[in-house]
Formats: sequence, C-alpha cells, structure tokens
Amino acid sequence: MPHAAGFLWNRRMMVNMTARGYATAQFMQPEPSKYAHAQIQEAQHFMLPEQGTYASHPGRFFFVKDRDTGCIFSAPHEPARVPVDNFTFNVYPSLICWNIECRGIKIELQLSLPVDDACELWEVRLTNLDKARKFLSFYPAFPLGLLSWMNQSATFDKSLNSVVADSITAYQKTKDYFKNKSLKDKVFLASELVPEAYETCQSVFEGEGGLHKPDAVTAERMSGSDASYENPIAAMQFNHELNPGETKTHRFLFGPAFDKAEIQRLKDKYLSASGFDNAQRAFKQYLAAGRGAISNMVSPDPQFDAFVNTWLPRQVYFHGETHRLSTDPQTRNFLQDAIGCVYIKPEISRKTLLKALSQQHANGALPDGIKLYEGAQLKYINTVPHVDHSLWLALFLDAYLNETADYTILAELVESKEDGKQLSVRERTDAAMRYLMDAVDQRGLHYILEGDWNDPMNMVGWKGKGVSGWMSLATAFALRLWAKICKDDNRDGTIFEEGAAALNAAVNQHLWDGDWFGRGITDDGVAFGVRTDDEGKIYLNPQSFAILSGAASKEQTEKMVRSVEEHLEGPFGVEMLGPAYTHMREDIGRLTQKYPGVAENGSVYNHAATFYIYALYGAGYADKASELLRKMLPGPDVKDYLARGQLPIFVPNYYRGAYRTHPKAAGRSSHLFNTGTAAWMYRVVVEGLLGTTGSSEGLRIDPKLPAHWPSLRFTRTFRGATFNVEVTRGTRPRVVCDGKQVEGGLITDIQSGKIYSVEVIVAETQ
Repeated sequence: MPHAAGFLWNRRMMVNMTARGYATAQFMQPEPSKYAHAQIQEAQHFMLPEQGTYASHPGRFFFVKDRDTGCIFSAPHEPARVPVDNFTFNVYPSLICWNIECRGIKIELQLSLPVDDACELWEVRLTNLDKARKFLSFYPAFPLGLLSWMNQSATFDKSLNSVVADSITAYQKTKDYFKNKSLKDKVFLASELVPEAYETCQSVFEGEGGLHKPDAVTAERMSGSDASYENPIAAMQFNHELNPGETKTHRFLFGPAFDKAEIQRLKDKYLSASGFDNAQRAFKQYLAAGRGAISNMVSPDPQFDAFVNTWLPRQVYFHGETHRLSTDPQTRNFLQDAIGCVYIKPEISRKTLLKALSQQHANGALPDGIKLYEGAQLKYINTVPHVDHSLWLALFLDAYLNETADYTILAELVESKEDGKQLSVRERTDAAMRYLMDAVDQRGLHYILEGDWNDPMNMVGWKGKGVSGWMSLATAFALRLWAKICKDDNRDGTIFEEGAAALNAAVNQHLWDGDWFGRGITDDGVAFGVRTDDEGKIYLNPQSFAILSGAASKEQTEKMVRSVEEHLEGPFGVEMLGPAYTHMREDIGRLTQKYPGVAENGSVYNHAATFYIYALYGAGYADKASELLRKMLPGPDVKDYLARGQLPIFVPNYYRGAYRTHPKAAGRSSHLFNTGTAAWMYRVVVEGLLGTTGSSEGLRIDPKLPAHWPSLRFTRTFRGATFNVEVTRGTRPRVVCDGKQVEGGLITDIQSGKIYSVEVIVAETQ
C-alpha cells in the first residue's frame, strides 16, 4: 500500500507521512503555510484526493551506506527503493514509526510532535545486526524544494549545528511586504550530534545519480556546498563504526523558524533525550484530552472496536480543535465538525457556535465561510454562494443540547460583526430558520443558487430559478429540530413545524418519483435524479433526509431502501449517486465533469453515507445501517486493505465508487482525512449503534446491535458521569441501572462523577 499514511497534528501544524517517506505538512502563521515544498512552483493546496507522489515530492529520507561494500539503501523506502529484509510501518496516536532491516543493518525511525510548536521531532536508531563490525555512513536528507522564486539560499550554521535555509516570501503588492515581515521564512534541520559533513544544494547533492543514488552519498564525503538561489536540501553526513549489536541514536528537529533565536529556543527545549521524552509525554496528555465519549468497547469485531475506542475520536478531535488548519472554514464544516466535538470537548463546540453566529448576516443567513481571525479572507469555495449553511445551526444545537443540557446558551448574547447588534443565540437561530423558510419558490421548494451541501452542483440554479430537493428536505429536518428545541425552551415553535410540513409536502408533490425522491429541478424546469435519467438516476442524500425530515412514509422508506440497495450499494459502501456521470451536464454543473466514481460523482462519499446510516438507525433498519457502517472502515481481510490502500486509522472523504462500471478502481481511498464524515460517523456510533442519546431529562440507552452480534460492552461518559454498559440478548428486553429497571431506558437524575453499572437486554432479533 504505497500511499498508506498516518497523520500527526498539534495546535500549530499538521504532518501526513506515507509509509514510503513522502510528506505533506503545513503550519499556521496565521494562514496555512508549507516549509518543505515541491521543486517547482505549485498551486497552494492542503492535500489533493488520491495525492500522487513523485521523485521530488517533499519527503523525509534517510540514506545508509556500508562503507566496506558501497551498498546503499534509503529509509523508509524512498527514494532508493532498495528491497529490504523486513519493513514495518506503525502508526500510533502520538507517534509514527518505521522498523527496517536491510543487509544486516536495522534502522528505526520515529516521528513525533510537540504540543505548541511547529516542529517535527525525529529520532533515528541504527543497529548492527551482523556478527562483524560495520563501518557505516548515515545521511538524513530532507529536500526543501522551491522556497521562493524571489530569494532563497541555504548553508550550514555551525553555531546552531543546523542546516538553515533562508527565503523571502514572494509578493507584488506593496501592502503585502508589511504583512510578510512577520512570516517564518527560515527552514532548519538541527542535529543533536555534530555531522562529519553537509550539503545544502540539492542539485549538487543529487549530481548525476539523482535522488535515487545521489552523488553526495556515493562519494566519500559530502562537499559542503551552499545553496545560492538554487533549490536547497537539508542533508548531513555522519560516520559510525558499530560493533555487533551496537546501536547509535540520532535526534533531529525539522521545521520553520522566524530567526536564529527561535531555532536556538527550539533546540534548547527539545533537542535531547529528555527534551524528546518531555515533548512526547506532553503530546500524549494533549491527545488524551480528546479521548471521546466512548471507550472500552468490546464487540465481536475487534478492528472496529479499536477504531471506535481510539482512532475515530482522535480524528474528530483534530477537526474540532484545529478547524482543519484553515483560517476561513466553510460554515457547514465548521458547525458539523463541532457536532462531533460535542462528544469530545463540548466547550470547544460552544465557542464554535458563538463564533459562527457573530458573523451572521442581517437577513439571518450565515456566510459561506467563517473568518477565524481579524483580517482573514474568504477564499476558494467560500466565494461561491451556497444555500445550506444556516440549516446546520439547528442540527448542531440539537446535538449540543442533547449532550450537555446547556440551555443557557440560548440566552447568550452575540454581537454581529456586520452591524454591531447584540442578539441572543435564540434570536439569531430564529432569524436563520425564518430566512430558510423564505428562500423558496412558488412551488414551496428551496432555491439552490450555485450549490447546497454538494459544492460542485453549481449550475442547477445559477440563473436563480433552480431548486434543491435535498435542501428542501434538510431545511424541513432543521425546522423540526428547532421546533422541538423551542418547545423544550418553553416557547412556541408552531411556525417552524408548519414550515417543515410545507417543505415536506412540496417535495412529495414535485419530486417523489415512485421509488425514490429526485435531487432537484433545474433553472429550466427539468427534474433530475429521477428514473428517466440515464446517468445520475438516483442520489443518496434526498433519501436520507426524506427519512430524517419525516417526508417519507413507512411505505416510501421501504421503497427507497430497496432502491438504494439496488442502485447504490456495493462492496465498499453506499455510493452518493448512480450511475456516475460520464460527460458534462450544463444544467447540473462541474460535479458531472469529475471522473466517474470520484468524489461527488458517484464515489462512496462517506459524509453522505453517514447521513443515510444515521437515518437508517432511526427508521429501524439496524442491520442495514450496521452493514454500511462497517464498510466505511478498511479491512479486516487483506484483500480489502489492498483494494482501498489505506490503514484503518481514519475515515476518508471517499472511496472510489462506480463499482458497476469501473470495478478495478472501486474502493480506492482518497486518503483525505479532512472530512465531515468523522463527526457524523461518531454520532452514528454513539447514538445509533450504541443507542446512547442524551436529552434534557437524562440519558436514554437503546443499543441497536446487528443480528450477528450476541453481546457488546462499552463505557459511555455523559455529563461528567460514567456508564459501564453491558448488552446481551434475551427474551425480555429491559434496561437495568445499578440493579433497578429503568422505564423506557431513560436514566435520569444523573450525578457528575458517579459511576453507573448498566445491564441491557435486547431482543433475540431486532
């Protein structure tokens, strides 16, 4: 699996490392910035789906040379690609590690991060496995790429024992000069041990051998060249004599810096055995703060247990804590990531809501993107009008209030950055819901403009007439949730209930197609996502939200579930639409230009899949929901891992779809771990599979086990209390808490700090 990877992050940065040694990393200053680049100028982006790599792709390479034989190999694998005797790639929550054995030499690599600095911590151990002494040369080599077309250079700074590269961020507007003065334009590789030699010019380092077999490594000694506008590399040479069984340890720091004083500060703080140990201990504590609401899960599926106990909450925490390392996250992402964080650190979610509402427009609509700091600019997709952002307010508040019962948030005053008015969360959400109810056409269907949740559906309504079936249903769902919250808040929510009913009725009148709901109606009045379409015949999202909104009757739901199974389900999950488009439809948009089975054009788009699974659990389809939920995780058989090419340590944005027409590529992971899927998948597990849903009264426990699970154990934390839950099957379903049967499975009068023992008996067949 050459693209198998793991990622680490802290409050300042993120690094994604592939098993073979390629890296994608960025830090915040305050905009996202890279410190290791490609060798040519490339578009600024975070990660591309199915990110390809190439010889000069940014990497962290370690060459080893046997000076007696001249044999060379590189770890982890790139760029020399020499066959090895043993290779292990291990991803832990706080570490990424490799163990490689080649020609009697063992090299162990370990990457970690500190909590508050943008800096990679690398520990490397070289061990002689042979019975004879070995004379080795060891070369860390980190290509830095094209730092700046204006000004770049690199040299070895003896006072810092570091390769230090300098650059000047390119600009053309005079005002940008002053903004750029505070940027960290230095990149450094600092060593704990003093090197024998160094090289900082990549063309000299490669010579005629290239990165595959660099001249600087085949030579007796590196030449010590400086980079003077050439692309730099941070490379060093160390010579060792190792007796049989002897180990030599190296430690390095790699990252950006503003000046030499910052490099020295980072060295003093981290570059020692104790510094690495202290950093790792602090980083583990940082991650432990996001351990999640579910732990100690034990089911018949141990791989799934590990994912729920460790990896899924970790991914949710990353999203909630860092906001995807963006300075202008899409509002829908901002609020949905906060839904997941409700179960991790609800105080973060609370701040997220208040930040979003502070940027609400006077008409009640939320903007396309949220500016996280003064001076941030809306970029890329946030400059395109989408209609769905406001509805996520109600979905967020439903999750937040169920989990926390913090109804005081509704009275919290929020000052608008647009007009300076102070309104309560209650008033601002009212305004957002009323805005949604007004944004409908003469049929009562919601306008789509240049997209709803589906960003590239940009030409359905760009003339101002097209409508979205999904948006109408999702708005109805949001209105129903807000009406319920109003009732719990001792307010009259009738107007919102009526608004939801009107939208549901309009969708049924205009978009029910006999076996499923259509996706929308274009500017020219053409319904799409219907049976008469050759491509894009059925979309998943309208079916999911028709169930959630109450638009679908029981009979309609049965037809929809059968239709989704027939047209969209495959071995790697449920596809977003089908059949995938093979050519442009100018009345739908750039979605149809994407390759069949990729992203929104018919992939197993996991975010959409979680909506459907969440709806299935609520509608009583536990077996179907559990089946599709398990398909979102790679494995456990080797064939499935190889098809997806991904480790089961995060849920990706999508797996390749179009299984019926492109089976060879189907299942391939996008490897994108920035996805709203994580939040919804965690909610699906917590509230759907495990059936532990909060309310203003307490915690309701109603697990929905798949038929092949005879039992289940897990620990649920809720409002400061701990619930140890054991689920078995029997003829008399019931919930017993601390020896007393609980009516309706609702545990009330919960005391923070108390540990509850809960026994649940579920029916032999559910």
